[in-house]
Amino acid sequence: MRAFFLVLFSTLCLLAGCSAKQAEPFKNTDITGLEYAKDFALTDYTGKLRTLADFRGKAVVLFFGYTQCPDVCPTTMAEMASVMKQLGPLADKVQVLFVTIDPERDTPALLSKYVPAFDPRFLGLVGDQAATEKIAKDFRVFYQKVPGKTPGSYTMDHSAGSYVFDPQGRIRLFIRNGQGAEPIAHDLKILLS
Repeated sequence: MRAFFLVLFSTLCLLAGCSAKQAEPFKNTDITGLEYAKDFALTDYTGKLRTLADFRGKAVVLFFGYTQCPDVCPTTMAEMASVMKQLGPLADKVQVLFVTIDPERDTPALLSKYVPAFDPRFLGLVGDQAATEKIAKDFRVFYQKVPGKTPGSYTMDHSAGSYVFDPQGRIRLFIRNGQGAEPIAHDLKILLS
């Protein structure tokens, strides 16, 4: 009996010209409705306190890293710059935020030079040690200092993915590290449509 109703519904839809347009799936991990990673309060290079609400109306890509990172961070930022190029005019509706996990060395002055070097629209955010620990905990981001040969020559181990919020400020995607620009641009276009 169930099969009969499915065939009947399908036939009626075809005759009526209705279409059940399937939403295009994301290429990154859909985390819509996630119960953590809701907001932040950090300062930009001008000293202005920033929260997610400051970027309402734009898709926000939030990445955690540090300026002296030898590989993952500059690669991710270059990848995001490529995403912006692929988006063309839509790029103005995207805000990339680089949150430092190394506030000891990543001063606002340093972030003001490093982050926009990849794209002038990118913004670096910093907090004191307590604020850094809070946002890392809120976003379930791992980071820890790895001592070097001299006291100031440490590196930072850290999570390498990014979070994406839609223009209404809702958490929507987790971007895996190292996949290239195309899947990210694809998903941002969906969020911005």
